[in-house]
Amino acid sequence: MGAILPAARAGWGAGGNIRPRCGRLAECTLVTPAGFNPSRALDLSGLVASAKASPPPPGASYVIDVNEATFEAVLAQSAKFPIVLELNSPRANAQAMSDALTELANAAGGAYLLGRVDVDANPQIAAAFGIQAVPTVIGVVGGQLAPLWQGTKTKEEAGAYIAQLLQAASANGVVGRADPVSIDADAGPDPRFAEADAALAEGDFARAVTEFDKVLLASPNDAEAKAGRAQAALLARVSTVDPASVLAKADAAPDDVEAQLSAADAELMGGAVQQAFDRLVALVRNTSGAQRESVRVRLLELFETVGPADPAVLKARRDLMSALF
Repeated sequence: MGAILPAARAGWGAGGNIRPRCGRLAECTLVTPAGFNPSRALDLSGLVASAKASPPPPGASYVIDVNEATFEAVLAQSAKFPIVLELNSPRANAQAMSDALTELANAAGGAYLLGRVDVDANPQIAAAFGIQAVPTVIGVVGGQLAPLWQGTKTKEEAGAYIAQLLQAASANGVVGRADPVSIDADAGPDPRFAEADAALAEGDFARAVTEFDKVLLASPNDAEAKAGRAQAALLARVSTVDPASVLAKADAAPDDVEAQLSAADAELMGGAVQQAFDRLVALVRNTSGAQRESVRVRLLELFETVGPADPAVLKARRDLMSALF
């Protein structure tokens, strides 16, 4: 049983069917993103594989402390990759679970970022969520909040909930990867991306692309800016289309390059990452000249949205080289 908060509000987990975004402390409502079902049994082998393949660099971690000053900026990053918030207190005597969450986050290698909130030091955050007890763990995907659990969980139980959240994030097109943060560094996000992150949080993807372009103009080789721009561009392209119609059109017109590019976008947004890459690699093989170059450039852009170390990206890069040469 977790520690009860003195100002707890009733209604935990009753988010309904609406899908609001959380940008400010006073605007947070707990909801469930599409595809999230915390009661579903999950295979944790993916997390175990990540632990072997993607350990954080020495002196770095995928865990940050979140306070009332950094709260909004941290949650804005959920447009690029999932955030898991652990709201806790020394009163809760839940250090074992906190340690397990740290291990899971670092093992996941940037699939999500773990944010820690001390509710005693940051009561406005606790009040914004209306939590009843600590520890409480909440997922954030694209600015939408999903209650994961209250009270303590074992490492295996926590991993199952988080793995399900990651599946929902993929289904909602949030497929980026967090960069490791220095253990000694300030938890605040890079101020260069403040405008782009704000645009993403507001759902203004075209403006986010423009803001990332401004950063890239000054730093053309900035990997984080490239990844942010690629994901914003992807979201801008798919935000007004019907995935089923796009895929049906591509199936009916296998030689239509634009239809195939749109279908790959839809597949990536739906979590079929390898299928999207395979589609475009096949298109590279079957095109030439300017068309082939446009497909190659789009494929490289999609690589940026997923992350250079992702196994699907590594395989697709090899396949692309084979298709080109």
